[in-house]
Amino acid sequence: MTGLPDAEWRDRPGLRRIVAALNGNGGAVKIVGGAVRDTLLGLPVTDIDLATPLLPDDVTRRLEAADIKVIPTGIAHGTVTAIASGDHHEITTLRRDVETDGRRATIAFASDWRDDAARRDFTINALYADPETGAVDDWFGGLADLDTGRVAFIGDAATRIAEDHLRILRFYRFAARFEQGDLDPASHAAVVTARQSLKSLSRERIADELLKILSLPDPRAIVGRMVTDGIFEVLLPELDPIFAVVFDRLLANERAVGAQPASLRRLSALLPADAAIAEQVASRLRLSTRQRKHLAALARCRGDIARPARQLAHAIGIEAARDVHLLAGDPAAARDLEGWQVPMLPVKGGDIVARGIAAGPDVARILKAVEAAWVAEDFPGAARVAELVDQKIGRTSD
Repeated sequence: MTGLPDAEWRDRPGLRRIVAALNGNGGAVKIVGGAVRDTLLGLPVTDIDLATPLLPDDVTRRLEAADIKVIPTGIAHGTVTAIASGDHHEITTLRRDVETDGRRATIAFASDWRDDAARRDFTINALYADPETGAVDDWFGGLADLDTGRVAFIGDAATRIAEDHLRILRFYRFAARFEQGDLDPASHAAVVTARQSLKSLSRERIADELLKILSLPDPRAIVGRMVTDGIFEVLLPELDPIFAVVFDRLLANERAVGAQPASLRRLSALLPADAAIAEQVASRLRLSTRQRKHLAALARCRGDIARPARQLAHAIGIEAARDVHLLAGDPAAARDLEGWQVPMLPVKGGDIVARGIAAGPDVARILKAVEAAWVAEDFPGAARVAELVDQKIGRTSD
């Protein structure tokens, strides 16, 4: 029987305390999903989720008896979060689907591990491991698919997609991460056939999955596949016909300066350099106000790379200015912003009033003129700013 290799996370004291609380007195618990998959592949593990046949009330009672804090994060779906020795772990009671409509599922608690595995999406995500022995349970060929780099739905692909339409996008994301060679034909055909059903999903769920895809180290191949498959006709009809040129340039510039992937920067690369379109997309995807402003700034300023990078950063912020130069093809300018902070103008309205200018619109005009000159001169220090104030006051007096 295949077992989990040794991994640092398996010996964490918090996890051991949780396992001990749930395993005793006829209980049972297993590690499930991504932690098992990624450990078998030798990849870093961040989230360690657990599954148990114990009902949520019993899980809570056992954990609290072991002095482990419990938060009912998804109690209606059988999920609680346990906090032990500083570690957070989600624990979910085994489930089976009673009814699904592609957006949400009605579930019932189950006692059979295979029933719980059968409601998951891909074979490689339906692996369970004993937290103590490391023995792995695999009912649907996930281990073989991990070995060959195959991302495939459990059972009938169309049925799995009908249970949750978001699995269309998850297929592309997992394929980008784990697939070796061509996409699994049956799974691929099913997601293409079902692509229009993405319209039934909440915009927030679509945005979350799309941004995860764009955050992959190099999503160009899978994005190109999604375009060919007609996925973006449904998700992002505003797609720029020449996006591939901008996307290639952006990835090259990111590598040149060692920039980490940024989903909004990459989303901007898919869109025309048009602030109104960026606002439209951000609104439809229900992005946050901060994300919407950032995306609009990138679209508005992508054609403005002749403007010095620090001046642009003063206008739209360092992160946005850096993204503009990465998108527009000036990695040196993006690199120049590393470690730099936009300074504060070393003069205030009170300083101008103290020089004899009456409080009112003249003070605001002088401040604005001084700031414009200060920015144009690349943010000189206080002595030069004092000279600029004198100059602008003199011109106002004249």
